[in-house]
Amino acid sequence: MEKKIELKKDIIYPCDVVKFVNFKLKLESGNSINNFQIKYKTYGKLNSEKSNAILICHALTADQFVGDPNPVTKKPGWWNHMVGPYKPIDTEKYFVICSNVIGGCMGSTGPKEINEENNLPYALNFPTVTIKDMVAAQKMLVDALGIKKLFSVIGASMGAMQVLQWVIDYPKSVNSVIHIAGALKHSTQNIAFHEVGRQAIMSDPNWNKGNYLEDQKPERGLAVARMIAHITYLSEKALYRKFGRKLQSRDIISFGFDADFQVESYLRYQGKTFVDRFDANSYLYMTRAMDYFDVTNILPKVMKFNSEDNNHIHYFIISFTSDWLFPTNENKEIIKILNKAGKKVSFTEIVTDKGHDSFLLDEPEFIDVVAGFLESNFKIIKGS
Repeated sequence: MEKKIELKKDIIYPCDVVKFVNFKLKLESGNSINNFQIKYKTYGKLNSEKSNAILICHALTADQFVGDPNPVTKKPGWWNHMVGPYKPIDTEKYFVICSNVIGGCMGSTGPKEINEENNLPYALNFPTVTIKDMVAAQKMLVDALGIKKLFSVIGASMGAMQVLQWVIDYPKSVNSVIHIAGALKHSTQNIAFHEVGRQAIMSDPNWNKGNYLEDQKPERGLAVARMIAHITYLSEKALYRKFGRKLQSRDIISFGFDADFQVESYLRYQGKTFVDRFDANSYLYMTRAMDYFDVTNILPKVMKFNSEDNNHIHYFIISFTSDWLFPTNENKEIIKILNKAGKKVSFTEIVTDKGHDSFLLDEPEFIDVVAGFLESNFKIIKGS
């Protein structure tokens, strides 16, 4: 059957969709996904040379709505302060692309979507995907948009994993990268936290081995998974500064198991609001993709043997002093490999006590260095 690429507007969410009809996305596991789709948002305009495109790779619980309101939560885009006209990632200058990853739950093919073979949600019949698979699908999207080389690929956390995968698999298609709060591999401790979260979901009676109904989802399990993960995104200082040991709406403790402390109430709120916008099965698949990520041995080989393919790339590595999920020393391991291979590398460690989530917050130094890196590299490719 003839292969077709369909580019159209999405009828559910205010975004675009590309459908690869009669295509097989071959996965790292040996399985494949047929007739898959990617939902994405674009901001700004592609210039005549097609040299101003930036791909933003989202983190675990984010989506394609990087710069405008999320249609489910109605809240501003998750990087709204970074992406837009005259903002650090300036959409008056750059053409910004952000897609929902394969396996996600905001419209790209994943466990929540309908399997055309039986007209039922994939659920756990969806094949396991990896970061490599997510990036392969992104590359197909970028090709479908007619872009041969991205000006920059930017990502934090799980997005940073995708950035490294782009450098490994498609170096000729990238001019620069900004790797934020990531690592060569997911640590043992991080895998452990993910496993506790997955067990919380799978222990929920409503999970039903992944075959839950829309009106009977494993909300309690997913909420607990979110509460566990959210703790890892913050630092002890940030938690203490915000909550300390302050009580929640009472002067004395209850001697019970209600939310006595403000921090308990905060975590419960985070869990409750998360289940309204995220799919439990997607959480299982995406955390597993992060767990499997390990380019410790691959990156040095690529830097050594594909030097002509990646010598042109300018790498910018950013870490945060209080990030214990992806600490600075893990980011520096990447820098050592790049420096040893003689690559063009910049590095900044942002001093902050806000933890891993600092990249999502109003951190003036972080905002300034991202804007400065993009501006200086854009001048280079424009020859000015």
